[in-house]
Amino acid sequence: MVLPGDEGTAPSAPTRKKGLGGLGRYILIRFLLIIPTVFILVTMVFFLMRVTGDPITAAMGGRLTPDQLAERIAAAGYDRPLPVQYVEYLGQLLTGNFGTTLSDNRPVTEVLATYGAATLELVFFAVIVALVVGIPLGMVAAKFRDRWPDAFLRIAAILFYATPVFFAGLLLKLVFSVWLDWLPTNGRVAISNQLALDGLQAPTGIYFLDALRSGNMAALGDVLEHAALPALALGLLTGGVFLRLVRTNMIGTLGREFVEAGRSRGVSEYRLTTRHAFRPALIPIITVMGMQIAMMMGGAVLTETTFEWKGLGFQLAEYLAARDFVAVQGIVVMLAVIVAVTNFLVDIVAALIDPRVRY
Repeated sequence: MVLPGDEGTAPSAPTRKKGLGGLGRYILIRFLLIIPTVFILVTMVFFLMRVTGDPITAAMGGRLTPDQLAERIAAAGYDRPLPVQYVEYLGQLLTGNFGTTLSDNRPVTEVLATYGAATLELVFFAVIVALVVGIPLGMVAAKFRDRWPDAFLRIAAILFYATPVFFAGLLLKLVFSVWLDWLPTNGRVAISNQLALDGLQAPTGIYFLDALRSGNMAALGDVLEHAALPALALGLLTGGVFLRLVRTNMIGTLGREFVEAGRSRGVSEYRLTTRHAFRPALIPIITVMGMQIAMMMGGAVLTETTFEWKGLGFQLAEYLAARDFVAVQGIVVMLAVIVAVTNFLVDIVAALIDPRVRY
């Protein structure tokens, strides 16, 4: 009740604060953090690549005379002070120029465009395998806590995570390609289907999408057959991590008060597990997914080499063998950018699911 003369003391309507909200501020900060992250990685790669000397000497030393080598070094500008080369390299990166490979004289951007799609396709399939393996099996392990299914799945998770990806790939090839003769041993697709997919108008380089877009079901099946073993070898590594995360968080969530309240009201265990406890258990998976995708990028080098999957990892191994440090530098920088952007997107998804992440 407001008395006469007290109108001025009446509470005013709450004013809305200006500026970005919690989610907008969080997204902006996470986006701005990409810049120093990529800058630090670019700097480290640049100077580490030059620990053993200039790229020309590393790649061509022993194959050129000293005069020819000095001429090539001067022409490429590697005889200038290192800080000058570094500033020039940063300027080239800002314009999208990653340099030219020394071993096959190709623009690094062309290498990235040609083989980057293959690596993205492999990582995509591996993430699907990790989620399909980790989430359901983690829920089963939590449901049968401290019983034989839980013990078996925990041991399996440790084996998935601890087994080197190249060793897992060799075992899978031995079983499914050599012994059972079910799946191909290497490559991304058969030659005939590759020619058909590469001949499409504006191909993406991701054969799965190109086969879907063209409606070529035979090529689509061939792509999936070739991707099965590499995706399984790489995906099980992360699937073991997801399994243990889901199990641990599901056990914690199933003991919370709101789950006990639902159980006392007669809610079925299946509903409690799949609806009430599932979403909180999914949050840590999304939170660590960025880091796991970064691990997949590293594992892709060994996986692609094992299965001759011609992506960035396969080419990185080839250029390392040729000591082509310009190409190696460009590929590593691009992988760093992909990982940083992926972490940014994962952080946004985590903030949308769990508002506590924003603060």
